[in-house]
Amino acid sequence: MKNALTLKPGAMTLTELRAVWTAAGPLALAAEAYPVIEASAAAVRAIVAKGDAAYGINTGFGLLAKTRIPDDKLEQLQRNLILSHSVGTGELLSDAVCRLILLMKIGSLARGYSGVRPLIIDTLIALYNAGIMPAIPAKGSVGASGDLAPLSHMTLAMLGVGDVRVHGEIMPAADALKAANIAPVVLAAKEGLALINGTQVSTALALHGLFMAERLLEAGMVSGALSLDAAKGSDSPFDARVHEVRGQPGQIAAASIYRQLVSNSAIRASHLVGDERVQDPYCLRCQPQVMGACWDIIGNAARTLLIEANAVTDNPLLFKDGELSVVVSGGNFHAEPVAFAADTLALAIAEIGAISERRIALLIDATLSGLPPFLVRDPGVNSGFMIAHVTAAALASENKSLAHPGSVDSIPTSANQEDHVSMATYAARRLDDMAHNTAVIIGIELLAAAQGIDFHRPLKTSPHLEHVHAQLRQKVPFFDADRFFAPDIEAAKGMVMRGELSASCKGLFTAVHP
Repeated sequence: MKNALTLKPGAMTLTELRAVWTAAGPLALAAEAYPVIEASAAAVRAIVAKGDAAYGINTGFGLLAKTRIPDDKLEQLQRNLILSHSVGTGELLSDAVCRLILLMKIGSLARGYSGVRPLIIDTLIALYNAGIMPAIPAKGSVGASGDLAPLSHMTLAMLGVGDVRVHGEIMPAADALKAANIAPVVLAAKEGLALINGTQVSTALALHGLFMAERLLEAGMVSGALSLDAAKGSDSPFDARVHEVRGQPGQIAAASIYRQLVSNSAIRASHLVGDERVQDPYCLRCQPQVMGACWDIIGNAARTLLIEANAVTDNPLLFKDGELSVVVSGGNFHAEPVAFAADTLALAIAEIGAISERRIALLIDATLSGLPPFLVRDPGVNSGFMIAHVTAAALASENKSLAHPGSVDSIPTSANQEDHVSMATYAARRLDDMAHNTAVIIGIELLAAAQGIDFHRPLKTSPHLEHVHAQLRQKVPFFDADRFFAPDIEAAKGMVMRGELSASCKGLFTAVHP
């Protein structure tokens, strides 16, 4: 398949995952995966033929694991499992998240420890390539025993049951499969359980949060550098020696980017001599320390999530023991690593927004910034950025509540069989709200900082930041008097969410993506 992403089970990269998150494209499975998949499926058939009880293959599930299921009801068992577990609620997950879910489920099953037939994996690939996205409600998983409810909704699409989304349109799954010439599957022994038992939904949501956090980190550094020049702050705190003696890698890298962002600014040169201020407020001076710490924990989360994206997380698993295949029941479905990664991402997203809000407050305060009150001519008649800052403050405060860790919560389910859960799905899902909040805050800061730069004309900021300023001014004009402000904020937020601020500073941010 031309220009297809060839999935190599267990070896996906963050670059590939980002590409799938960003846009749809053809997908193929590496040919060498198929013999391993078939061998695993053959092992399940052998277990069924032998007649020994094996959890998830010919028994009930959860607390009903001791119930032996007759061979002639195994297909019904798997179908009933999917139907009964499809109990999600809430808004549907986005196409970007659904693509990640499908990709990771394909990759996990294709490693050959789950006992599914190649037909199952090929059907998932066919759905992906046809742009048939399962209609997966966002709520209903506690992050152990896997993402049972949302993955059941994913599996419904393979059965031709329920709804799917194709190019943004909701339609019956049966109609979408027929139009794409995809036959609905009949699940064999273990296949339903393998499909719904796993952490792919939690991980997809966390990856969605990760990729947004990366953009927020970049945008927050650009807007922070622009604010520094707008407030006529000092770049001396970015001196490499300061950061090297501390040794924190993210801080060192962030300081390097800040130095490059503000390099050759005429505004900075204008107050190198005769500036009575000794030190800037922390929101300007400590940017490398704060954003560098965010950089480090975002990187740590990325490493955890990449491992999980390649992991086998269903239960039970099949392993070769000499010539025999053995079924081992474990707990890889418990998404605690994902919950921890999501919680640390929440801290980073909240802090990026929090320090940005403080810079907005500084810029509108004439006593601190030296700029016109509320960044507008004729203050009093005009309110300027007064209430835009209130919006930023409201969102920063909301993020403080949302940043409370989900992983410290647990609630027993399944008659206390599943008595400790990760809450990873919620922990990851709330990152989207937090990221949008922070994107608005940074967008408001971008507008405020650009306004400050305009008040310093004819002096110019650095070449990098002049380019950012010009990109913004193509979408949002100078705020010369009060006007309907919300569209300006949405335009600036869009630049943040699309990664346009860092794209305007070519070559500076390649290291942000591990």
